Amino acid sequence: MNAYVKNMTARNAVVSVATAVAVAATGLTLVAPTATAEPAAGPAPAAVAAAGAALPFTSVEAESATTNGTAIGPDYTQGTLASESSGRRAVQLAAGQSVEFTLPAAANAVNLAYSVPDGRSGTLAVYVDGEKTDTTLAVTSKYSYIDTPWIAGSKTHHLLDNTRALLGRDLSAGAKVRFEASVPTTIDVADFEQVAGPAGAPSGAVSVVDKGADPSGQGDSTQAFREAIAAARGGVVWIPPGEFKLTQSLSGVDDVELRGAGNWHSVVRSSRFIDQSSAPAGNVGLHDFAVIGEVTERVDSNPDNFVNGSLGPNSRVSGMWLQHLKVGLWLTGNNDNLVVERNRVLDMTADGLNLNGTANGVQVRENFLRNTGDDSLAMWSLNTTNSSSTFANNTISQPNLANGIAIYGGRDITVKDNLVLDTNALGSGIAISNQKFMDPFFPLAGTITVAGNTLVRTGAMNPNWQHPMGALRVDAYDSAIEANVSITGTTVTDSPYSAFEFVSGSGTGKAVRNVTVDGATVDGVGTVVVQAETPGAVTFRGVTATDVGAAGSYNCPYPAGSGTFEITDGGGNSGWDTVWDDCATWPEPAE
Repeated sequence: MNAYVKNMTARNAVVSVATAVAVAATGLTLVAPTATAEPAAGPAPAAVAAAGAALPFTSVEAESATTNGTAIGPDYTQGTLASESSGRRAVQLAAGQSVEFTLPAAANAVNLAYSVPDGRSGTLAVYVDGEKTDTTLAVTSKYSYIDTPWIAGSKTHHLLDNTRALLGRDLSAGAKVRFEASVPTTIDVADFEQVAGPAGAPSGAVSVVDKGADPSGQGDSTQAFREAIAAARGGVVWIPPGEFKLTQSLSGVDDVELRGAGNWHSVVRSSRFIDQSSAPAGNVGLHDFAVIGEVTERVDSNPDNFVNGSLGPNSRVSGMWLQHLKVGLWLTGNNDNLVVERNRVLDMTADGLNLNGTANGVQVRENFLRNTGDDSLAMWSLNTTNSSSTFANNTISQPNLANGIAIYGGRDITVKDNLVLDTNALGSGIAISNQKFMDPFFPLAGTITVAGNTLVRTGAMNPNWQHPMGALRVDAYDSAIEANVSITGTTVTDSPYSAFEFVSGSGTGKAVRNVTVDGATVDGVGTVVVQAETPGAVTFRGVTATDVGAAGSYNCPYPAGSGTFEITDGGGNSGWDTVWDDCATWPEPAE
């Protein structure tokens, strides 16, 4: 356990309360342990009210509940259960033990983040106000314990999973819901939700059942879906309540809307839903159903994705529940003016969404992503330039191998009002980068706007670099940063290491230029506020810091002799005027 983790034991209750304040406007509530609650030490609500998605559920941490199990964490060690958990804490139950939540709001459904030992499966019995119900939650290690040896620095990861159920009754705020384990189970966080009844079919829609789909989930409904899509061109395909098994992916999805009765009611079981590399005309709609796969390992050559390829321009994806896939949306080809909003993306073995084709004017907003195995949201300007596209008001929790949000190249990109929590290993909360991975790559250009984002417990120790990554990283990995990068209104809470990092991640000393940081609030960093490791210059204005671990700044460009990094004080800065003066050592997180 490093020194900062020891310090976090004392701070953790405060952090949880501060996080609850930070996300209260979004509907995501992380409740602090009642026995140790203290006045909130985080940013004022006005500073963070816009950050994150407006979510339909309320989340309660297991460590705040009543339990006869054992609390674990906080921990920032790569590849541990606590470090991959929400808030870096969880509760471990032996068989027969339980955890009981008090509902903060009315609910009739629950989604639970959990882990069981590798090779085990079991159930959680559900009790309401002391009475055992007919509802059980299945728990399994089937979708966990992922190994990616081709990714340098990775360890066995993706230790958690999510399981959901309708509770069969409407519960009021204050009701007590208890989960009792049949096998050893770690409980992380429970999302309680009031789920509306199933929606009705739109007038004139073509039902997949009328084309022969089996709503019991037993028969193969692939051909029925294909026939419904062909018949409904220019209209709506209706996916009624039920479960539908697809054994092959769909293609030729063009100028049509697929709509379900709600993502708790219409469920498609498929690991490869849409796979189309051609250039469709677009105008595709995917709305209000779930696609749940059976992806148990990450195989990068397999199109094990909800969408693989292009939907075509002017398409829209909303109200989806995506789970147990490799990637939610791996978008190549033409996806101009795509809107992706109000979706839940859980338990991907790789990215949640990656734009790496023609992506102009794309809006990705109001989504919730948890437990992705790579970048949760990424724009990658491979083959062509992403431009004038935006990630806004998304809530991202527990990406466990990479960044919460990553921008790899592109022109005039905006990242605003997002809430990112608990990154783990090989990633920052937000990365603005010229790391190309492949060619042809189009580096950052124009103006990159990073505004109003809240980063909570983000940043990680990079096992390849043997030094940490900051909560927000600007990285001249393969080429100098020449774009204008404007970072405004950032809130950083309890970064285990630094708040702002400026680096050339390849270790070649490429410069970071044209960056301004305005109006940041930093409350708690394990090491430094500013971590500068490459030549360049950044201007800071109105950046205030409290609870700084080692020093205000670490300014040591690498390699030695590659140049200097100039930190310009534009006024209004406070709390971080000291300098780490030994470039031969990395500052250890403070006690």
